Amino acid sequence: MNLTIEHLHNCYKEGTLTPDDLIGSLMELCRTDQNNVWIRLLSQDEIAPYLNRLEGETPETLPLYGIPFAIKDNIDLAGIPTTAGCPQYCYTPEKSAFVVEQLINAGAIPMGKTNLDQFATGLVGTRSPHGACKNSFDPDYISGGSSSGSAVALAKGMCSFSLGTDTAGSGRVPAAFNNILGVKPSKGLLSTTGVVPACRSLDCVSIFALCTVDAEKVFQTAAIFDPQDPFSRKAQNATKPTFNKSKFTFGIPAAKDLNFFGNSDYEDCFQKSIDLLTDMGGTCIEIDFPPFLDAAKLLYQGPWVAERTAAVGDFLLENPDAGVPVTRQIICDGKPWTAREVFACIYKLQALKKKTDAVLETVDFMVTPTAGTCYTIDAVNADPIQLNSNLGYYTNYMNLLDYCSLAVPTGLTQTVPFGVTLVGLAFEDLKLLQAGAFLHAQAALPMGCASDMPPRPVETLSSDTLQLAVCGAHLKGLALHHQLTQLGASLVQTGQTADAYRMFALESDPPKPGLIRDEKAGAAIEVEIYALSASAFGRFVQQIPHPLGIGKLELSDASWVSGFIAEPIVAESGHEITKFGGWRNYIQNC
Repeated sequence: MNLTIEHLHNCYKEGTLTPDDLIGSLMELCRTDQNNVWIRLLSQDEIAPYLNRLEGETPETLPLYGIPFAIKDNIDLAGIPTTAGCPQYCYTPEKSAFVVEQLINAGAIPMGKTNLDQFATGLVGTRSPHGACKNSFDPDYISGGSSSGSAVALAKGMCSFSLGTDTAGSGRVPAAFNNILGVKPSKGLLSTTGVVPACRSLDCVSIFALCTVDAEKVFQTAAIFDPQDPFSRKAQNATKPTFNKSKFTFGIPAAKDLNFFGNSDYEDCFQKSIDLLTDMGGTCIEIDFPPFLDAAKLLYQGPWVAERTAAVGDFLLENPDAGVPVTRQIICDGKPWTAREVFACIYKLQALKKKTDAVLETVDFMVTPTAGTCYTIDAVNADPIQLNSNLGYYTNYMNLLDYCSLAVPTGLTQTVPFGVTLVGLAFEDLKLLQAGAFLHAQAALPMGCASDMPPRPVETLSSDTLQLAVCGAHLKGLALHHQLTQLGASLVQTGQTADAYRMFALESDPPKPGLIRDEKAGAAIEVEIYALSASAFGRFVQQIPHPLGIGKLELSDASWVSGFIAEPIVAESGHEITKFGGWRNYIQNC
């Protein structure tokens, strides 16, 4: 079944499928799993509330309406145990992780909690008491980790997207080994509230998707600033893609710095990936890769291992039989670090970042293999430390240096898939997704492990559309909302303006408000933000009567978006209703 978001929404609109029917069939498939994907599948009764909340909603009102997703079991889902791959560590959260809440509020349906390398420590997918998670293409091979179950669930058609985490490559390596996309966002864009930490200062929630359009839609839905997360960051320019297909440059490591660990198939696939990018019109530039490798060494040879000890080390020391042996060894047997040594490593990392930033500023993005090779499960079990380390050769530097990245599948071997990673500076997330859309289409691969799933064409990301904030009669369910739906507008999110606006009720038919900026006497006002094509945006603007217009509104997260504003005359011709906090509340109470 085609589980892309666009296809499912089209089926829902046409009446050929319902969310209930879809979830029912997927649950049957999940129960036949032979790859050790799931730690905890939700029951029909546990899924029912998520389906019930879709009543009265549609794909036009909820961007992820009826879209099934899987959750790595170090990310909280309310009422469902979180184990982080360690049954003795189990707790049942009352509240979902912040990022999960955003997705559920957008209409997504959680299917269950997936297998992982215990405590998100590993890139192999074998370090679990629930059994090694098997590769979706060849069960003798590793799936990659630590987000193993989330990647395989998506590749095998059990969900439309899935959540992982990424500290050292866990959201990218499994994507490469299972022919799916892996989004490693800029640190802090996706909240880690409600996530069991690995290295708290480095952890990211990652996204697995079948295509770039789905990846971007989930990213846009989930990347909401979380004021309760001390590591959360506002988006800055992450929503402003700047990829120019007609003229772009990409950097690759010199041949002497590449390492495929004897895997000639992967070496050939990487060269073909470079050819795909040059065929697209890109210019290949050899870059200085050793500073990236030097930074990567700090992850396990520096004090950041102590962060893993700080996260769950006390639990493992108090419960010595609870951990998988190799996981316990990594987390508990690290050397003690003096403050002087810690600062020395921080200074070294900062010096390396100056060099690597300068490298990335010379190209539109860097391209490396996501992993230099893939191993059998038996090989990893025989040498768990060294082979795992090999898999991090191209990934371990990423979060230390504060970069974003996108893992893109670009080739298939006789055993398992191959993929590359596009690397950018922090907050260049959507630029990478735009470039990845063209590369993914150029590779012309099926999606996941379904050989009958057609390749994706070049896709238009919703970030190529325009966003509009409405605050009055165009709100969902109100008198003029149909003007948006007729133009194909889709709800992106609900929210508030900054505390800098006053609202006035106008004498009009139908009744409408006017919004003016007043930084001294203003307040936060309820808004809904919709996405429209450029042509639809233009047609919508033509319908707006005086004294209203479209200008720039500041939102509560300090970002700016096009939205309704009014001329100052409304303060004289209307009466002020700012105290109600929004038009909907005003009409319901007056």
